[in-house]
Amino acid sequence: MKTKCTFFVIIGLLLLGNPVTAQTKKAAKSKNNVASQAPAKPAEPKQYMLTVTTLHRNMDRPDLTLEGWKAIEKEYFDKVIKKNDLILGQEVLRHYFTADNTEILLVTMYDSWDAIEKASEKNDALIKLAWPDEKARNAFFEKRQAYYAPNHSDEIYATFSGAKNPPANFTKEMIYYVRKSHWASPKDGTEKEFNELRNKYLNEVTFKNDYIKAYYPNVHAWGANNTEFTEVFVVENLGDIEKGFDRDDQLFKTVFTDDAKAKDFDDRYNKYFTGVHGDYLYHSVPELSK
Repeated sequence: MKTKCTFFVIIGLLLLGNPVTAQTKKAAKSKNNVASQAPAKPAEPKQYMLTVTTLHRNMDRPDLTLEGWKAIEKEYFDKVIKKNDLILGQEVLRHYFTADNTEILLVTMYDSWDAIEKASEKNDALIKLAWPDEKARNAFFEKRQAYYAPNHSDEIYATFSGAKNPPANFTKEMIYYVRKSHWASPKDGTEKEFNELRNKYLNEVTFKNDYIKAYYPNVHAWGANNTEFTEVFVVENLGDIEKGFDRDDQLFKTVFTDDAKAKDFDDRYNKYFTGVHGDYLYHSVPELSK
């Protein structure tokens, strides 16, 4: 059955700036993907690749401290991450309110999928330069690994248009509110309508909300759930999340003073999502931010 807008076509259109829509690097490079078949449109902001590694604190070592963890990660950050020009950005986020109090997220930005592999190779070279003595190198990484449980998971995302970037890196601990929504399959949906609705909301609400210091939307590229749409809202403290919600409502009502028009906007925009989402709160670690 042919419809005007299936789920896979929508995802392809949303990822026009970066054709990484499949589960493997080979598929991502294919010239026959859905995005390449879409009609030409004006240039959009460049998309970058994000790897998100979920690590876990070692709960079997109560003697290990937060200060000790920060110190060893800062040494690695200064000697390796900061010197790797293929790593465009990094954030380390610690559990605040999530289902797992051991979570530590390592979020790393790259120019492209190829750069992920090349950055890893460069990390290896920088590590050998920083710790040329093999025994000293092994001792450092043994000590570092002691802070973590052996299990971890990895996801790869593509950045999405509409980010609200801060003028510079945050120099103090911030709260990262992460909302994970899921794409729906509206038969009457179009790329044009979705972009118009989303851009209107961003320009009239999100970008004007001073409580939101940064906003980062990302879409699935490789991982467990291809319907995932992740939005990250950065605020200064926990109370500003609620204040930010209230400010969103105020700004929305200044645009849609008529209840019927507001409902029409909500109905048309929300059809692109299932209505199911998850919420997660993290502390940032500014000392490890690039």
